[in-house]
Amino acid sequence: MTNASPWWDRDRYADRKPLLDLRRRSTAAVRAWFDAGGFAEVETAILQVSPGNETHLHALSTLVEGTGGIARPFHLHTSPEFAMKKLLAAGEHRIFTFARVFRDRERGPLHHPEFTMLEWYRAHADYTRLMEDCAALLALAAKAAGARAWSWRGRSADPCAEPERLSVAAAFGHHAGIDLEDCLPGGPHGAAPLAEAARRAGVQVAGDDTWSDVFSRVLVERVEPHLGLGRPTILDRYPLVEAALARPCLDDPRFAERFELYVCGVEVANGFGELIDPVVQRRRFTDAMVERQRRYGTSYPLDEDFLAALAAMPPASGIALGFDRLVMLAGGATRIEQVLWTPVPEA
Repeated sequence: MTNASPWWDRDRYADRKPLLDLRRRSTAAVRAWFDAGGFAEVETAILQVSPGNETHLHALSTLVEGTGGIARPFHLHTSPEFAMKKLLAAGEHRIFTFARVFRDRERGPLHHPEFTMLEWYRAHADYTRLMEDCAALLALAAKAAGARAWSWRGRSADPCAEPERLSVAAAFGHHAGIDLEDCLPGGPHGAAPLAEAARRAGVQVAGDDTWSDVFSRVLVERVEPHLGLGRPTILDRYPLVEAALARPCLDDPRFAERFELYVCGVEVANGFGELIDPVVQRRRFTDAMVERQRRYGTSYPLDEDFLAALAAMPPASGIALGFDRLVMLAGGATRIEQVLWTPVPEA
């Protein structure tokens, strides 16, 4: 998207109108699908005490004046996750939302400071059930677009094909030649084994990179470009350190019940078997905020109300899907602004 004319310029808007019509049809189809599955559509507050407690997540914040004229800091939510889990604690079982969410320092072909997250939860359901949901929603989007051949930047896939399910460890071995199980964190040498394996794979590593930094570099440079080609890919079983909100796998607690859905090399969704242990969750959040303070000089408060709700939350699985990206892929758009009704102007 260029700055040559505003998004509401009639010629420019006319170019985007077919994609916006696809967005409208896709939204209606998704709502109907969830309704048929017995889900309740919910709405969550945008202003939150905490925007989330991930190291690299940057929120937009404001002050809200309360009783006595005292201003209290609030944050525009980066996800409806905390609020939706509180609804599960309150007694809801199947819920979904189209949430407008906000993230700072994110802008590019696949990123926008304000975007739509389609998020849903299933109480008392294994996280593999969400993988089935993803396949169904891809087929819905393909039907709305009338296209079973999706492509982005030269990579193509059939969204209706049965997804490939691949563990992170297998993906690192196949695409980067790295034995991830031999390089997991917690050993006496810290990040060194993974860093050395990354260098051998041709990935540049800095001397002060943490284990997670190196992991992300390998994932982005060597693994992600190969995912979701020909058919969707479900990248499953992330290392536990890379899944702060997920529960450990029962058969191997070094890994977590976390997966991401990829189509045409693009990450579309991020799902979990949800962690509901408030003690463990508090520790993970605290560790992340210590690291955030070290890196960026800022941190976000913990949502004590959320941690309290976890103790009452039933076992559940939940997932967030980038709805704008789904429409982009289905409609053949090249930038996220093309599928947004009213894009945020460039700063």
